[in-house]
Amino acid sequence: MKKSDVPDWDYKMKFLTIIDTNVIVSAFLSRHNDSATVLLLDCLFKGTIIPIYNDEILNEYYVVLTRSKFKIAKDKIDAVLTEIKTKGIHSERVNSGETLTDAKDLVFYEVALSKEDSFLVTGNLKHFPKKPFVVSPAEMIQIIHEMQQPKSGLLSEPAAGYGKR
Repeated sequence: MKKSDVPDWDYKMKFLTIIDTNVIVSAFLSRHNDSATVLLLDCLFKGTIIPIYNDEILNEYYVVLTRSKFKIAKDKIDAVLTEIKTKGIHSERVNSGETLTDAKDLVFYEVALSKEDSFLVTGNLKHFPKKPFVVSPAEMIQIIHEMQQPKSGLLSEPAAGYGKR
């Protein structure tokens, strides 16, 4: 991914985000620098996304990303994992009482429950309960982008000049 291919977003807000492994794999395998998964990793490196993780999640990232079928360079894997550990927040699971289709997804869901106002970003929405905080990569990029836009309307205009005629 070349920096020139990614929008130069200067976001002031930070988004607590649990990133499902499939999103990171997709970003590495994407041939499109403007795909939502690639843009999410860019947001991670720029600090817009504050990843939330625990040891189980880090272990899954490593095991999956180092599979020979993906042919992902070790230095790139190390860079992403280091970024997650450096900029991220370690958190424990919160027992949800949920039974998911894929039991390996439960850790991501339960870590997402540990932090208020966090998002779980996954390419497999159908594997998780329908909740507003469980979003696709494209939805997360849209949320980030929309939350950074200046609000419009009478009350948000600095030149409204209440009481001035």
